[in-house]
Amino acid sequence: MATVHLYRGRRWLGWYNSPGSYEVAKRYGQLANSRLWDGLFPGPNPEPAEAFGLDGKSGPRYVASLSGTDMATGHLAYLAIQISRELEGVAVQGERSTETLPAAVTVIPVGDVRDMHRVGMMSSRHALLATIPITISIATCFSCAIVNDWLAFSLILLGIISSGISCFVIGTARLHLRAPKTVTPGVPPGDGLLLTPRDVVVLKGSEKDVNVITKGHFELDMHGGKEYRNVGLCSLLLLAQFMLQLLLIPQATLFGQVMFLSSLAVSWAYNSFLSSLESEKIQGGLFCQVLQVEEDSIQKYCLHNRRSQAVFACSILSDGIETDDDFDAERMLSLFVPNKTRVWNLWRKKVAAQLKSARPDKRIRVTAKEKEGLDEEQRELLETFLNDAQLAFEAYRKCAGDLRSIRSFPTLEAKDAASIV
Repeated sequence: MATVHLYRGRRWLGWYNSPGSYEVAKRYGQLANSRLWDGLFPGPNPEPAEAFGLDGKSGPRYVASLSGTDMATGHLAYLAIQISRELEGVAVQGERSTETLPAAVTVIPVGDVRDMHRVGMMSSRHALLATIPITISIATCFSCAIVNDWLAFSLILLGIISSGISCFVIGTARLHLRAPKTVTPGVPPGDGLLLTPRDVVVLKGSEKDVNVITKGHFELDMHGGKEYRNVGLCSLLLLAQFMLQLLLIPQATLFGQVMFLSSLAVSWAYNSFLSSLESEKIQGGLFCQVLQVEEDSIQKYCLHNRRSQAVFACSILSDGIETDDDFDAERMLSLFVPNKTRVWNLWRKKVAAQLKSARPDKRIRVTAKEKEGLDEEQRELLETFLNDAQLAFEAYRKCAGDLRSIRSFPTLEAKDAASIV
């Protein structure tokens, strides 16, 4: 039932005797919001998108490079992180770099988001496999009628009808995105970072488009107003199906019981198949379509440590805005390595100076005066850190052409989301 909004035509293909009606009724019956329905299905009343697993996940921290925005994000930013983790990364540093904890930088160029009112759906090819449990359920139902086992016939038919009606009613909801549609005139680009303890995602795009990721969320428009009576009635029907089948199927003939269990077994296999297609991957593919992001345009780069990751990610953000006073290079570096020791403070100062330099050839130099007060071990540590930063600058210089070519397209036509499964 949770996939009914993701597959094209899925709402028409629920006409089979499906197991798990009690769990479905208990879970989605909580959507119905009134004293009557709260008594029948106690518990919190979640929003429809959250109940169907389309919202509710906490996202990573987002920090904008120019506007200074620093905020927590939601489900869509969480999906962006999941998309980045599924990608194969490209190693961009040589063996000379000190390897501690490998890290990655993923670049997502956000296209021109124009239509958020209608989110696409997956290809119907997976949903069409529902014809197998539908055929089996109908065949077992009529087999029971042929041998005059009308009780088993009625119970299988009840399962077909209750599942079909519920799937159709719930599937009439339409999935769309809700995000701020306008921004303040003159606001800077929305370029920024989605930060996790290990990996980072760099978002490149206008403030309006990046807001879809950082402030947007999926919504399901369901009929029935805030009370969702139709969902409550469907849950009640599923609950009645469960009780009647549980109590009456032992009264059927052995043949009828075998037919009933056969229809459940085939339906269970089909439901398990749909569950094996990861919902978050599907949501991520549909999300990329809305963002006008082609999967091939999302680039992932693997680096050997956190400081190299910091330099590489900040180099992407600073490209073209090095002299902009609003770009605080030291602040962005401190998001990765907030340590306040003398070595780290000097490292951030020297790296930030290069990030703010418009010269393509980044060369980090430390004078003897700046090293005063550092003992031998601290100087050696600083030399290692600066060497890693230099390698990260060189790595970015090699990749900069590819990154700029990706960002030069104003709109990228998304692939069919079915290709991700």
